[in-house]
Amino acid sequence: MEHIRTPKVENVRLIDRTAPRKATVGTLYLSATHTIFVENNPETRRETWVLHSMVASVERPPTTPSGSHLVVHTKNFQVVQLLIPQERDAMDVQASLARLSRPEKYSELYCLSINPNANKEEREESWSFLDLQADYRRMGVPNNLWWYSPLLKTFSLCLQVCDTYPSELFVPKSATPPVIVGSSKFRSRGRLPVLTYFHQDTLAAICRCSQPLSGFSARSQEDEQMLEAIMKSNPGSDYIYVVDTRPKLNAMANRAAGKGYENEDHYTNIKLQFIGIENIHVMRNSQQKIIDVGELKTPSMGDFLWGLESSGWLKHIKAVLDAGVFIAKVIHTGQVSYCDEGISVVVHCSDGWDRTAQACSVASVLLEPYYRTMKGLMLLIERDWVSFGHKFSHRYSHLEGDPKEVSPVIDQFLECVWQLSEQFPCAFEFNERFLVQLHRHVYSCQYGNFLGNSQKERRDMGLRERTHSLWPQLWKDRAQYANPLYRADHTQTQGMLRPNTTPYCFKMWKGMYNRVEKSAPPRQMPTDLLTAVREETQQLEEELTNHQEVAPGGTAHPGTKQGIQTRSRNAPNERCSLRPIYKFINVLLSL
Repeated sequence: MEHIRTPKVENVRLIDRTAPRKATVGTLYLSATHTIFVENNPETRRETWVLHSMVASVERPPTTPSGSHLVVHTKNFQVVQLLIPQERDAMDVQASLARLSRPEKYSELYCLSINPNANKEEREESWSFLDLQADYRRMGVPNNLWWYSPLLKTFSLCLQVCDTYPSELFVPKSATPPVIVGSSKFRSRGRLPVLTYFHQDTLAAICRCSQPLSGFSARSQEDEQMLEAIMKSNPGSDYIYVVDTRPKLNAMANRAAGKGYENEDHYTNIKLQFIGIENIHVMRNSQQKIIDVGELKTPSMGDFLWGLESSGWLKHIKAVLDAGVFIAKVIHTGQVSYCDEGISVVVHCSDGWDRTAQACSVASVLLEPYYRTMKGLMLLIERDWVSFGHKFSHRYSHLEGDPKEVSPVIDQFLECVWQLSEQFPCAFEFNERFLVQLHRHVYSCQYGNFLGNSQKERRDMGLRERTHSLWPQLWKDRAQYANPLYRADHTQTQGMLRPNTTPYCFKMWKGMYNRVEKSAPPRQMPTDLLTAVREETQQLEEELTNHQEVAPGGTAHPGTKQGIQTRSRNAPNERCSLRPIYKFINVLLSL
């Protein structure tokens, strides 16, 4: 509260961006965690809440005769425009928000300002909602090919190998402890190749790691033996793919710093494949340009198309999706040769926590129908992003820090999933709103799931004892995230997805980047309309069934209104009146 210069400002106008001349008058309140606008209309008293950790920037254009404007940009791409009568009040609100939205320590974050012991049992249950070990068991590991090495059975021993990896690590059964340690020492940040996905049908695996410390000529026999062990863990192939997600020029530049990529002369059992996903700095600049496109009020077609092209955003989304498609094809069919057996893949970028997470998780979504369900996607994010040490606090600016560390890495993964859902509308159990909500909570710090940069940091902060988990809350609200087109028995739902990645198949995600402030009514999505139609149809069907059961054979049930006509057993089926609706829904479901 000491950072709040003025807790209350009256006669503030909340401006509607879609109709600038329309404004709502009310009172602005600043609390320790939220900025709250309450309109003066006694009949509605509508409230607009903005969480401080969601504030990206606060701009104050030049003062006008009507007052001082404040433009609040949020991290989920909403814009709130306020008109404050007095310039001094506007300056105080801007200074307060600038400090409150840039906490300097974790204890200032919203999720850590709530007393977790208020409902201790609920908090403890929330953190046990997902079980990563159960997901590995569902994939069929451990088995006679992959196991916990004795070196990696406890978290303390894992930390000696790599302090940014999770406590659950699977390695080839033939990899000895000296090979594991030697490979770790030869990889950036100690992030050696470990299992992240196992395909039970082909026995091929996706492994992830960081770049080797190869420089121009260095080599490590242990690291070469580690990749050999990964190859031997798939009996159906005599080589593996190493997918370097960086542009080749970037990887070559790293050799001057003693890093780089695998030398195929030393690793005789690999095929090296560069993908070409740009670094975090390019992605940060690109997203800012696409945000600017989404905030254009009345753009011409030329302005919109020029802004979309110059941002390069969809080009980057395509690169990430192409990486996932390549890996999925290799795992599923052996890529070019389309052989019966899949081939294992080792994926890395520089440090193995940004582009590596993108490529591995997109490939998992393509390969595995389970990860196209709500709970499956939660588990995938928990595994490939949270537990494997994606730098959430740095990438999404949870604390005041280096702005060059900020980048929309997981934003791109969520958009890849959305692009896939546009091509395969029946394959995903969740709708667009679910992805938007996930994006919001990555930035909000309302729950403890995405704080810190590694599992070790989260353990040191005691987040399980001090915060609540997001996942059970999303599951509780799953009805509003359900995709009415999803069918578990649909051909799109089964097996591997094979998306078309030609440029014309990519769209701008207007549901994410072309959003308005909370004061405007929410945009109705087509899936919402379809859900309403389906619910109404089900209700009508239940009513007909009740009439048939209550009054069989045309006999009125005691207590019902006399004169209600009921069908006889030989009468035409009353469901025929619903056939047009069923036909309409079936056509949509078959798209």
